[in-house]
Amino acid sequence: MANTSSAQTQKQPGRIRQIIDIVKMTAKYDKLAIVLMIAAVVLPIVAGVLLVVFVYNNWVMWILMMLLSLLVALLLFMMTLNRRAERVAYSQLEGQKGASGAVLSSSLRGQWKTSDTPVAMNPRTQDVVFRAIGKPGVVLITESDSAASKKLLADERRKLQRILPNVPIHHILVGQGGIKLGQLRRELKKLPKKLNKAEILAVDKRLASLQQSSLPIPKGIDPNRVRRSRSQMR
Repeated sequence: MANTSSAQTQKQPGRIRQIIDIVKMTAKYDKLAIVLMIAAVVLPIVAGVLLVVFVYNNWVMWILMMLLSLLVALLLFMMTLNRRAERVAYSQLEGQKGASGAVLSSSLRGQWKTSDTPVAMNPRTQDVVFRAIGKPGVVLITESDSAASKKLLADERRKLQRILPNVPIHHILVGQGGIKLGQLRRELKKLPKKLNKAEILAVDKRLASLQQSSLPIPKGIDPNRVRRSRSQMR
């Protein structure tokens, strides 16, 4: 019991310290963030005081309104901090190779199937293609408008059209000539919805199985022997 209580006591300061660090990091690159966070805390409290003074003139409502104002202030503060910190993080990643994959894997929620690993890459030019599967269908994301990137995109699109002829395929360019990194999530959500949950899962499983089956077997390895070893382990 003593150890459990001690562990819980250590966790709480950790969360507070983490929030403080995020606030410091955000304020360093976004001066407006401090003003917005202060406003998010002060305005609900001021509104609560005014309501008590001019509308509810009794001590019960005073306590309730103050508690409600503090909860609203905390909620608005965390929402503002989250948005501004996310904006700063995107600005720091802007222009870096593979940044789109980090955004896809960390910011998309719900029924989206994504990965921070590219589905296609040119080792010489470092051009990459990322893929997201969701209600709009399959979305291919590139970070360059170069000839090598266009060839990767065309090859990936052609492969998908052969495998999934009835699934919509979209393309979004992030970076020069396209959208900013911070706009990627919004652009994905703006695409027309075509697939339901079951269809998204079917498309994801289909592409995952094909990707696994296309992986080359290293020389010198007998696949039958590998299968027997695995079955023996079970």
